[in-house]
Amino acid sequence: MDWRAECMAVIPCLDEEASVGPLVAAVRRYLPTVLVVDDGSRDNTGSIAERAGAEVLRHETAQGKGAALQAGWRRADEVGFKWALTLDGDGQHSVEDIPAFFKCAERTSAVLVVGNRMGEAERMPPLRRFVNRWMSRRLSKAAGRLLPDSQCGFRLMNLSALAKLTISSRHFEIESEVLMSFIATGQSVEFVPIRVIYHDERTKIRPLRDTLRWFWWWSRRRI
Repeated sequence: MDWRAECMAVIPCLDEEASVGPLVAAVRRYLPTVLVVDDGSRDNTGSIAERAGAEVLRHETAQGKGAALQAGWRRADEVGFKWALTLDGDGQHSVEDIPAFFKCAERTSAVLVVGNRMGEAERMPPLRRFVNRWMSRRLSKAAGRLLPDSQCGFRLMNLSALAKLTISSRHFEIESEVLMSFIATGQSVEFVPIRVIYHDERTKIRPLRDTLRWFWWWSRRRI
């Protein structure tokens, strides 16, 4: 498969001027078409991304990671791409892992390939590691299969398969909703090991608020 022609990279960003330029440049070594969804940044994220070679879709006010991702996926589909590769904008994902996603999709025919950081879980911040494991255990039980890293935002997704789903999340719970929706509809999902990169960046996750949103999503799903 010609991934360079059929896959767009989609990067949701909020105030990521320090990392977005090098990230876009690095991703373009593997995928020439990169879309940065600037979710209401108050810094120079959008202009820096454009100078690095990305197309930029801007929200005037922050709408949430889920809303940014959905806007990016719609744009990728509108311009004719069959796949979308999503990465977080803070540089925590190693672009050198991108070929592993392509190889996994080709080998397994999976329509969703999710990065798995748990082989290097000790390198994750303790709170993120705890929350990820806690949520992944609950989602694994509901899915009836092991989901080792349910919250990872580094993913390769087939857009035709995505179009069969109804996704409504607008914030960080979108990672769970997308994963569970693919599984619930019987579509093939695989995980691929990736490296863990954490620096001193400030997370956009707000533990109390975003955990409550996740519980609200989880309760509605169970009902």
